[in-house]
Amino acid sequence: MRDREGLIARIRQIRRVPTAGDRQDTRAGDPEVAAPLPALEARVAHLERLVEGLQDSVHRESERHAKLIADLQAQIEPGAMSAALAEDARNRGL
Repeated sequence: MRDREGLIARIRQIRRVPTAGDRQDTRAGDPEVAAPLPALEARVAHLERLVEGLQDSVHRESERHAKLIADLQAQIEPGAMSAALAEDARNRGL
């Protein structure tokens, strides 16, 4: 019976919601918790630079594709197409 009561008491203690007074600020003076912060900040800065580089690359590629599409559209304009066909016909002797 005693074991059962002890088990119930431990379960109640675990399930009890800690109040603000029960909690201790473990980050305040713990060097193990504060040590990874500079490393994490450096990693985040590195990742931000990678994202900026990716954004620049995507923008450049988008601009290149837009220019390519504009060039292709200019080539299939009716006036440009007829001039190209006439030039080809002259070159082939038709």
